[in-house]
Amino acid sequence: MDRKSAYSSLIDELILKNRPFAAWFFPNNNVPEILIGDKNDITYPTDFNKLNGQEGFVFAPFRISKDVPVVLLKPGKLLKGYDSILSFDVESFDHIDEKNPGRDLFFIEHEDYLKDVEQTIEEIKSTKLAKVIVSRLIAKHRKEESTGKLFLELLNQTPNAFVYLVNLPQAGIWMGATPEVLLESHGKTMETVSLAGTQSRKSDSDYSWHTKDIEEQAFVSRYMLDVFYRFDIHPYTTQGPDTMESGKVAHLKTSFMFPSKKIADKLGDFIADLHPTPAVCGLPKSKADKFISKIEKHNRRYYTGYLGPWRLNSSVRLFVNLRCMEIISDKYILYSGGGITSRSVPQEEWEEINHKAKTLLSAIDAVQTK
Repeated sequence: MDRKSAYSSLIDELILKNRPFAAWFFPNNNVPEILIGDKNDITYPTDFNKLNGQEGFVFAPFRISKDVPVVLLKPGKLLKGYDSILSFDVESFDHIDEKNPGRDLFFIEHEDYLKDVEQTIEEIKSTKLAKVIVSRLIAKHRKEESTGKLFLELLNQTPNAFVYLVNLPQAGIWMGATPEVLLESHGKTMETVSLAGTQSRKSDSDYSWHTKDIEEQAFVSRYMLDVFYRFDIHPYTTQGPDTMESGKVAHLKTSFMFPSKKIADKLGDFIADLHPTPAVCGLPKSKADKFISKIEKHNRRYYTGYLGPWRLNSSVRLFVNLRCMEIISDKYILYSGGGITSRSVPQEEWEEINHKAKTLLSAIDAVQTK
């Protein structure tokens, strides 16, 4: 058995034993990392700013609730590289008999999504809303394919994304390949990213962007600068907007770099203010959040939340939870959404969210047809 086959089998065994773990590959890096824990290694911070002084792997929702909490997997067994991970004895683990409660799922199709977008556009034109993200759930039948093999196939198709798989109490099993950095440390420098605007990926990488996409991306960038002002962050540098390709789509991206010391003792507070950004919620944020809770019939749970190593090995690498899906017994539940502005065209928005879903659907199809 080769290393990748052995790795996928180890992942499947961890899931079978229902062990809490987070496995990931950083963008453009094929070195696997995994944090394996026990029930006692799980904490549930009651607010985003309660992460101050904590460390571990964080899995945070779009909106905190009793049923959808922030989950922090504290440092347990942290392994890096195939050799280190494959030397770990998973067989010694007992099965943890703990199940996440079932819930109702709400799926909408073409006509209903167009109606939601039309209603959103009307709301934007008649109020002070500038942008709202409207999402939906997409169901894909799950067969008997290996979750570990699917994880590696997703990495194979989206090597420049943060590719992850978690099994955590309260959250369940989630997998994704997100292109969006929320906050990342580089020594004495921090980076956050403004990412918005989407189109299908082109083979020749020759992109042109519509006014709607440029405007949508500018909304997010202005919001970032407002957060910087509140935390007295200066000087800072920017790079972009540039086109970033990820999976089956491309986005507009602007990077913001600033001194780490500016938020060293208030990292949790900074994240609490930054999240959710207009890229996943809208503007003004409070009004957009309120409208989302009315227009979306499903619970976003951890879609458009954030995740990643939190002060593990003294570094922070958080990503927005996009291009993600929840894995339950008989199906994959994909989450996909688009940014709606006054310039949006409902049918084009429908096509965009389906393009985004192809990142995951392509990986599932590849594994199911082998």
